[in-house]
Amino acid sequence: MKIGSTSTTGWRATIAVAMSNYIEAGSIIAIATSLGFWQAELGFTDLTAGLLAAFSANAFGAAIGAMLGGPLSDRLGRKFIYTYDLVVFMIGVLLAAFAVNVPMLFLGFIITGIAVGAGVPASWTYIAEQAPSKNRAKHVGTAQLAWSFGPLIGFALAALLAPLELFGSRMIFLHLFVVAAVVWWVRQGLPESQLWKDQKETSAKEVKSGTASRTGRGFGALLSKRVNITALLFLFGIYGFWGIVAGQAGIFMPRVYEAAGVESVVEQDLLQVLVWGCTVIATYFGFMLLADRMSRRLLYIVGAVMGILGWMALVFGEPGTATLITFAVLWGLSAGIGAQAFYGLWASELFATPYRAGAQGLLFFAARLAIGFLSYFFPVLLATTGVANVGLIMIGFLAVALLVGAIWAPNTRGRSLKEIEEERYGAGASAQQEPVVR
Repeated sequence: MKIGSTSTTGWRATIAVAMSNYIEAGSIIAIATSLGFWQAELGFTDLTAGLLAAFSANAFGAAIGAMLGGPLSDRLGRKFIYTYDLVVFMIGVLLAAFAVNVPMLFLGFIITGIAVGAGVPASWTYIAEQAPSKNRAKHVGTAQLAWSFGPLIGFALAALLAPLELFGSRMIFLHLFVVAAVVWWVRQGLPESQLWKDQKETSAKEVKSGTASRTGRGFGALLSKRVNITALLFLFGIYGFWGIVAGQAGIFMPRVYEAAGVESVVEQDLLQVLVWGCTVIATYFGFMLLADRMSRRLLYIVGAVMGILGWMALVFGEPGTATLITFAVLWGLSAGIGAQAFYGLWASELFATPYRAGAQGLLFFAARLAIGFLSYFFPVLLATTGVANVGLIMIGFLAVALLVGAIWAPNTRGRSLKEIEEERYGAGASAQQEPVVR
């Protein structure tokens, strides 16, 4: 029997598609934990390290992929992207795993980044479209949970394999290849999003009858409506500014710990295991269990405040183990109920079906572009100005994300995508059908 041929619109499909986020986060951590070893082996400068990071799955590479994958997902279907993107990803990680020079490493990083950038918007969209409205946050939170397990397992492997140095890093990339191959095989039996199929059928009937579509497709249609532009600005306000901080923390945090006095690679990796262990806990017990049942605005504020407090502890606290553990716990918990989880939820709720994935692709592109610009200069900035000054910049970005979310958080809890769409766009904006609760 074909994998996924029954009950695939429930949790099985959610988990299989959510694994895009494990692979994305795992790629970033594989790069983060290997850059120092690559730098020692190949002898490149801090600026080259920044360039490699900037064009990886953490920034520009993912941005390019999102701009390609988002619109293609709206035009050709969600299934088209999650069927083929992992094939490209596997090529990229193999190049990185067996790289012998900087050009080969750079090519592996950028191919990997393009693949995860294409896959993540499609996965968030697919999960939200297939989820029942009363438990949409729980299903979407699965993607965040998978994203949290990526760094948790990645840093744990890095700590375990640290004595092997660069060879251990190559093994971490190979583990991502194995995971991607298994997930690709499981996904082959998944169905197309029912909402996307319904909307496509409606568009075809409109074309046949000569009736112009009321929503249209592509970035032109997306940006032609004020309701979309305000949603894009809101979502960039929370995800873009938070992402600038998370992007640097995700890939350069070992260097931050080193600048703060933790020179042991194993200790740096274990601190990150603590961060992501807290993120896993907060994602499940905070976002997945509470976001469908309590005020999302309040939950968002709690997460955003904890993130700011974590960076304040790092900047203003007494140097030492207690301060670093305080930072790790607060920053980890905040990430579990913070901007990325709510971005995945709200980005799927605030746009109509014909350009839902395209909107996410555009947002992901903008956010990763911002991360990439800072990533290029971050290693030098950290080395020349120190943890305290860099931390103050991070606090400023997080404060913007807090204010935007606290002021403009939408009231969408418990409502179907059809109801939200009709309120925002008017009745009959596009044909939709509520998923079956499983």
